[in-house]
Amino acid sequence: MEAVVVGVVIVIALVLVGALSVRLVQQYQRGVVFRFGRVLTPVREPGLRLIVPVADRMVRVSMQTTVIGVPPQGAITRDNVTLTVDAVVYYRVVDPVKALVNVRDYPSAVLQVAQTALRSVIGKADLDTVLGDRDRVNAELKAVIDAPTEEPWGLLIERVEVKDVALPEGMKRSMSRQAEAERERRARVIAADGEYQASRRLADASRAMASTPGAYQLRLLQTVVDVAAEKNSTLVMPFPVELLRFFDKFTRDAEPPAERPPAGPPEPAAPVTGDGHRHPRA
Repeated sequence: MEAVVVGVVIVIALVLVGALSVRLVQQYQRGVVFRFGRVLTPVREPGLRLIVPVADRMVRVSMQTTVIGVPPQGAITRDNVTLTVDAVVYYRVVDPVKALVNVRDYPSAVLQVAQTALRSVIGKADLDTVLGDRDRVNAELKAVIDAPTEEPWGLLIERVEVKDVALPEGMKRSMSRQAEAERERRARVIAADGEYQASRRLADASRAMASTPGAYQLRLLQTVVDVAAEKNSTLVMPFPVELLRFFDKFTRDAEPPAERPPAGPPEPAAPVTGDGHRHPRA
């Protein structure tokens, strides 16, 4: 009877020791073992792992990519425009020992670094760069956040993206007016370019018609056909200006030359005598 009780106690003790010694590490995790406070190497890989009860303590670190949202940050751009910007940071652990030993609560640390870097990068860029060149701003944010986290903390910043940029209402109205003025300028330039091209074509057409006298008559007949196609009761016939010029020239050629007195030196005036009468010269 006593042997049975001893056996049961030994079995229970072994079960307890086994339960305290076996640790399960998932595929996306790595296990860091601390023995009396000191880190044991190497890092435990996924699977069932044994540790020494009481003496060892295992901490599992996730190697998955973590996404944190940076709260909206108020910043002033280089051209003195106040913005409210928020972003998203993607990071993962590459060295679990550094992530546990060198920094406390590394998710919060990454968030604080991201907030500071976001204000710093926005302050060095102007408004047009923030709105139009997001790739450049994202690359600068990634470089600024990655510098203090990769080597000392064992974290890798995979990606940083500016999610939203909030502008003041006055700036939105100013940008709307600027965009409207730019579109109006483009419309005027396009219209002026069209008029210029049309004038060039009309000049070429007039030169071609000037070299062929019958072209004017053909053009006149085409205009008449276009007007008559509308089924109007009144038909306006344009009168060619060239025909008027022809009649004018014909009229001038038909007029007789005007009679003019023969040209010669003027006859001298008769001298005046004492009685006040003029007497012709002898």
